[in-house]
Amino acid sequence: MPKPFSLQPLLHLAQQKNDAALKNLGKLNKQQQSAQDKLAMLQQFRRDYQEKFQDAARGGMAPIDLRNFQDFIYRLDQAIEQQQRVIEHATDSVNSGRVELKDARRKMQSFDTLAQRHIEAEKKREAKAEQKMQDEYSGRFAAQKTAEKNDDESEPHIRSES
Repeated sequence: MPKPFSLQPLLHLAQQKNDAALKNLGKLNKQQQSAQDKLAMLQQFRRDYQEKFQDAARGGMAPIDLRNFQDFIYRLDQAIEQQQRVIEHATDSVNSGRVELKDARRKMQSFDTLAQRHIEAEKKREAKAEQKMQDEYSGRFAAQKTAEKNDDESEPHIRSES
């Protein structure tokens, strides 16, 4: 009977960590994409609002309306800068997640390699034990045949008289 792989719990743990790292990287990629989508939306909103401002300015506008447009565009610019920082943070998180996944995958593969070596060693051990059993059986069978032959030769022959 083959011996169980003594590091199986560690292999299982490494597989779980790899799965968790993969899931985490997926979540981080989704967050980064969401942040990029939000930035694109803010930038498009700013362009649209800038066009409205320019159209309104060409037709003439009250100083208070001019000030309100400028304040809103300024706030949009701040939101865009803040969203760019969010994207930078998300990108750093994705990169860290990739490193984490790479490390987890490397550890899992190391334990998997050890498990494969264990399986191969057990197969060799079993084959060697089976060969030994067959050799012993063949040896016993040959000894039994030799003993039977010797018994046949040593038995006196009864001659029939005619």
